[in-house]
Amino acid sequence: MEGVFIVKGGKPLRGKVNLSGAKNVALKIIIASLMLDGEVIIRNIPRIGDVCELVQLINNLGGKAEFIEKNVLRISGKNINKNRIDFFHGSKIRVSFMLAAPLLYKFKKSFIPNPGGCRIGSRPIDRIVEGMRSLGIKVDYDSSTGYYRAILKNKPSGFYRFAKSSHTGTEFLILLSVFGKDKIVIENAALEPEVDELIRFLNESGAKIYRNKTTIEVYGVSKLKQKKDFFVIADRNEAVTYASLAIASRGEITLGKIPFYLIERFVKELKKAGGGFERLTNQFYRFYYQKELTASKIETSPYPGFMTDWQPLWAVLMLKASGKSVIVERVFEDRFSYVAELNKLGAKIRFVDLLVKNPQDYYFFNYNPEKKYHQAIEIFGPQTLHNGVLNITDLRAGATLAVAALTVDGESVINGASILERGYEDFVEKVSNLGGQIKKI
Repeated sequence: MEGVFIVKGGKPLRGKVNLSGAKNVALKIIIASLMLDGEVIIRNIPRIGDVCELVQLINNLGGKAEFIEKNVLRISGKNINKNRIDFFHGSKIRVSFMLAAPLLYKFKKSFIPNPGGCRIGSRPIDRIVEGMRSLGIKVDYDSSTGYYRAILKNKPSGFYRFAKSSHTGTEFLILLSVFGKDKIVIENAALEPEVDELIRFLNESGAKIYRNKTTIEVYGVSKLKQKKDFFVIADRNEAVTYASLAIASRGEITLGKIPFYLIERFVKELKKAGGGFERLTNQFYRFYYQKELTASKIETSPYPGFMTDWQPLWAVLMLKASGKSVIVERVFEDRFSYVAELNKLGAKIRFVDLLVKNPQDYYFFNYNPEKKYHQAIEIFGPQTLHNGVLNITDLRAGATLAVAALTVDGESVINGASILERGYEDFVEKVSNLGGQIKKI
């Protein structure tokens, strides 16, 4: 783990946060840009760890990706001369697997390492591989090297239905289909807004992609070319992080610019629990502490449900709430790594067993009946936490621990700052501007 945050908490945070571009949009648009003719300009790209890793990957392949302003990226895949992703950098970020799409179209063969990223459960790579094969792409895995080999002999064609919706899988199959033969249909496609942003980018560049709820139809085209600069929407996970910080610290934070639909489900649950919220003008909102929160029960699910990325932050809010709260995680099977860390601060959180009639249908991950799962927690509040030494294990857990540390009296040490910085731009600066005492060493 690299980097340490030193946090002195215990004071209400107040001020304004200008949200950065969405991590999960930026990464996919950068990769899609490699499939376009000519240079591509993307604006509002967040300067975060994952983006920097991807930029380096592209340059290592012979492509060109460079920041021409702080948040403006210029990209060209014209001179890519390698079809094998560097193992060290490729295994750091999960999105590296999607580079298989532009590499396949350029070389007809690609070698991609087993994807990395946060260890929050087994990602559905099998669904992605099945989808590739359904479109006529040959895929095999060499366990001795850790690489997938993909071979494209003919233009992709066919049909694929996800047994369980996959956000990344949907985006990847879209990329594989844009230069396909005739029409390719993807069913039970993910509904996440980030998917629609990828579709918007591709369609603005000449693609023919149409969505009807969970069915996506892709009509093959011969080439793509950017007609105007693309602007990345704001990050809904960053918005919820600072909204949670406002209320947990008993403060008041205005944030934007972000369309309301991206945070609507969080706001709905927050208002039910007694959190303060006000819609301002031009996609700006005020989150504020107005009274002690009340306990709640939430279940995570894909969009438009309550995001799995939000539930760790929700746990911090429920530590401030009166009564017993319950959080059920349905999307990933290992998303509660933060629980042990919060308990170090004196939190009272415990795992509880769930009685689920049809777990294979209820959970969105690949449920194994022979495995013991811990998918629900009970949180007892309100609680007064103390400072401590904490360890970040994944990106959203990192934000959660930072928010918790900023709400307690005394000095806390948080190891693994670079993990948080994979997805948060200028975190120390933004928190400091709100009156928070935080530094990285």
